[in-house]
Amino acid sequence: MCLNYKAGSKEIVAGLTGADIDGASSWSDEIWQDYAAPVIRAGQGGAPELIVGTYGMVPRRIQQPDIRQSTMNARAETIASKPAYSRQWHTVQTCLLPTQWFYEPNYESGFAERWAIGMADDQPFCVAGIWKPWTEEDGSCTFSFAQITINADGHPLMNLFHKPGEEKRSLVIVPRSQYRHWLNIDSPQAARAILALYPAGLMKAWRATKGRRTRPMPVSLF
Repeated sequence: MCLNYKAGSKEIVAGLTGADIDGASSWSDEIWQDYAAPVIRAGQGGAPELIVGTYGMVPRRIQQPDIRQSTMNARAETIASKPAYSRQWHTVQTCLLPTQWFYEPNYESGFAERWAIGMADDQPFCVAGIWKPWTEEDGSCTFSFAQITINADGHPLMNLFHKPGEEKRSLVIVPRSQYRHWLNIDSPQAARAILALYPAGLMKAWRATKGRRTRPMPVSLF
């Protein structure tokens, strides 16, 4: 389960995905729940299009005060049936989430230490997600998203994280050669075929400094 990651600058996002960044809203350096972040969806002609959405499929401002839930990570095993994600999954509202690295807790020392996970070559990458539009009270439109996660019990790198005895999970890192295919995929069955663990030899992990949350950057209303 991922709760925090680094998305990278507009220039990094443009270089990674080919999306136009002109006029895009800004986002924070590190992304936490309800923070604005870059989201790449299929635009005109299937080309990558940048929108800015909030992290978590159901923003906390929309949730009932007495029913709070985390919707940042959509489990591949239940994404088709969970109310928070099922409609977007069945209508294949897939997206790419530009990432420089993401954070997970490591317990090898006996207590939780913050570690970062990224590419062995230090290049940015994209993880698989789904996105959703929201109509605000004033009629404007905002967006939200969730990352898709899969079981990683057998992964040489991702099984190092989270508490001993807990199931190990991983984000789905999409190979660059499949970016456009993922954005324009035509069925949940075809989308599921993309949900695979990334080779551990192409990844690396390192101890990271403790994160500091700032006030969430608001998302511009469209």
